[in-house]
Amino acid sequence: MKWVDREFNFDLPVTESSRLIERLRSTPDELEALVLSLPWELLIRRDGNAWSIQENAGHLLSIESLFRGRLDDYRANLETLRPADMTNRRTVEACHNESDIRDILVEFRRQREELLRCLEEFGPDGFAKSAMHPRLGKRMRVCDMMYFQAEHDRHHLSRIRNLMRQFGARSSSS
Repeated sequence: MKWVDREFNFDLPVTESSRLIERLRSTPDELEALVLSLPWELLIRRDGNAWSIQENAGHLLSIESLFRGRLDDYRANLETLRPADMTNRRTVEACHNESDIRDILVEFRRQREELLRCLEEFGPDGFAKSAMHPRLGKRMRVCDMMYFQAEHDRHHLSRIRNLMRQFGARSSSS
């Protein structure tokens, strides 16, 4: 299923925020365990026009700034969150297949840690702040945005696992 075809019900209690932070915290470790031991030829191999394993990893890095910016939107009490670029221009222009996977992983971990520090500043009351998500047309609390981001992470980790199976690859976490 394409990410944009997913539907979301944002009904988790705000008290789930600490669990969601831990889900977000685990993504760099999971990503690294999946891809770090794979050969470069496999990392950059595409399935038709679909992104390669490395491009999926790079996409997680490319959109981290969107989530961080949306946290700024919540802090500024904006009515509507900034929209995502549905053309994924940042991911395409980054040419992630030309990078070293280790550089992608290091920068993703650094940016995710920064994001987690920002989330921890919100505290329990801040997790209930809400704004309109422009594409979904629904109000989304900070805790809902955390869930949305964690699900987006899982979507791309699953895509990487599917490509690995398709190409007959095993990682150090298999």
